[in-house]
Amino acid sequence: MQGLQGTGAPDGEGRAARDESGPQEESPMGRAFLANLVRELFQTEHSAKAHPLVEAERLGDVPPAHAMRAVSAHAKAVLSELPSFLGERGLPISAGGSAVGHIFSALRGHLADHLLNAEKSYRGTLLGMRHGVDLVELIQYVATAEGDTQLAAWCARWLSARRPLVEAAADELAWFAARPARATRAAKDSVVAHLLQGLVNGAELAAQRLRRLAALAG
Repeated sequence: MQGLQGTGAPDGEGRAARDESGPQEESPMGRAFLANLVRELFQTEHSAKAHPLVEAERLGDVPPAHAMRAVSAHAKAVLSELPSFLGERGLPISAGGSAVGHIFSALRGHLADHLLNAEKSYRGTLLGMRHGVDLVELIQYVATAEGDTQLAAWCARWLSARRPLVEAAADELAWFAARPARATRAAKDSVVAHLLQGLVNGAELAAQRLRRLAALAG
């Protein structure tokens, strides 16, 4: 790929100093960095497809669920095109990244979600979505620095589609704010989840009482 020469003020020896903020020639280190980020992208897109769908199914036919389904649908479409697009660019088609995404989804489903209430589960999924936006922004920057204009343009299209969906999902936090009883309900409707939620809530109340006693004693 054709690199672009940086511009800069002459250095002390009269040579043009390289501007490291502009596009540079492709480098082995930069390409390896890009490959690692792409592997992570498979993981985050798998999570963006799976986790919002789980949230939507738990919430039912309500506005936050609709916002989650929109993100999941976009991630599903991205995953269908990603292998061929990245393969053409000589970048890894990461079965490993997808496998890690499956593992994280399973761990969350079997462990973490038993301890979360509905709004915490929703915010956890939203956090993963925002991580995906940050990741694609970084991939865009690295692709630009490496002179991969097609990948940079793909990232720009992804961001223009995904950002509004994530922002719409974030706006639905107001739905939970207006429904505290629903927001604090266990994310998973199971005996184990309700039992663990009760234990967590009890521990939080006990910790609050201890802090009050400590403040009085002080």
